[in-house]
Amino acid sequence: MVKNLVLQTDFGTSDGAVSAMYGVAISVNPSLRIFDLTHDIPQYNIWEGSYRLYQTISYWPEGTVFVSVVDPGVGSDRRSIVIQTNSNHYIVTPDNGTITHIKNKIGVVAARSIDERINRLPFSGESYTFHGRDVYAFTGARLATGVISFEGVGPEIEVNSLVELPIVEANVQNGSAYGNIDILDIRFGNLWTNIDRELFKSLEIEYGDSFEVTIENDTRQIYKNIMTYGRSFADSHLGEPLLYINSLDKIGVALNQGSFAKAYHIEAGQNWKISIRKLSKIIYN
Repeated sequence: MVKNLVLQTDFGTSDGAVSAMYGVAISVNPSLRIFDLTHDIPQYNIWEGSYRLYQTISYWPEGTVFVSVVDPGVGSDRRSIVIQTNSNHYIVTPDNGTITHIKNKIGVVAARSIDERINRLPFSGESYTFHGRDVYAFTGARLATGVISFEGVGPEIEVNSLVELPIVEANVQNGSAYGNIDILDIRFGNLWTNIDRELFKSLEIEYGDSFEVTIENDTRQIYKNIMTYGRSFADSHLGEPLLYINSLDKIGVALNQGSFAKAYHIEAGQNWKISIRKLSKIIYN
């Protein structure tokens, strides 16, 4: 049975790189269905590549094969791998931290190193700068179409040996929630944190409550203000900030019909920290 193949890269679509990956994959089996996760990962941003996989993978059928190529170390001695997740999906990728969020949030049951003597595009020559085409798209297509099994990828490697980026878990202390700004909702400029709904609710919150929100990059404070917690963007006035639960069941920060990220020059990643402190209600007699 032919499975789906989903591609993610930092290549963009301005040239022929993504099209070449499509061509290689379809050459393996013309009936293969290929989809794009995104090709707009910021260049070399392994963290964002890792997060976008986590954001997306659970909505795809079991057996779907993902190819993720954000590979600043292409041509070096970094490994090329395929992992099998606890949710029975497969990811073909360089071993450079791309599987960080998957391993941390979903789990990896097995991993294999790609044997390029078998799983490399024939006649691809001595090129070592386009593994996305020559190794990953080719191997992913072969796995998705049943030309090879997972065991046919190459030798098994220890899951614990996979490269991971550092992750700091969200936590609650003294009436405040602390976490990271993991990613941006790119088109709308909302901030997506790693503070999940259940952790946030341990603060005994209600819709309409006020919170002091502080955002820092390393040790420099970028933003500090008071905002309310709403069910949706309609719970705030135009241009006002708010806290809300995003589509991944985590706390988001937004401006109603505006870009919070652009307005306050905020980015995402391991160095971007957020704290959310519940304010006491003022009762007027």
